[in-house]
Amino acid sequence: MPSIPHDLAAFLVEAKRRTYAGLDDDATVATPLLAGSKQLEHRAPPFAYRDIYFGMGFFVGQETVSKDDRVIWSMSYSGGVGAEIRDRDTFLAIYKFLRHALLGVRVEQPYRGPPLFEQAGMVYRNEIEGALNRFRGVETIARQDGTKLYELRYGGGLLR
Repeated sequence: MPSIPHDLAAFLVEAKRRTYAGLDDDATVATPLLAGSKQLEHRAPPFAYRDIYFGMGFFVGQETVSKDDRVIWSMSYSGGVGAEIRDRDTFLAIYKFLRHALLGVRVEQPYRGPPLFEQAGMVYRNEIEGALNRFRGVETIARQDGTKLYELRYGGGLLR
């Protein structure tokens, strides 16, 4: 199965752009598998992507990719905006900016967003270690003056 990693990476980029990054919660499945969760899905046979998460200001979740009905890859994540951020407009602006950054996901590192993205006075950074088979990373959003607004930690890889 040597073609799976590249095929998988290309599928992950497509799935991420067609779910949260591109559609926000409009990609949510009407009846999620787990009560109280948000569940986003994308299919392009033989692959199927599922992202299930809980929470909003601080959230935890897991993404999985199945090939021919067998889960072959997974990534777990947790994070969110700083607890001191209570202003709804600021909260919404941070997550809107995050979705724009996540649209920059690349086949070379199909986990979250690009290493660096700047827009509207905010800076997104994504530090990644590893490869598709086993990786971990930290993404942050800060104001241009360095004030941290958001942090998320993630990790995962190919299942065996």
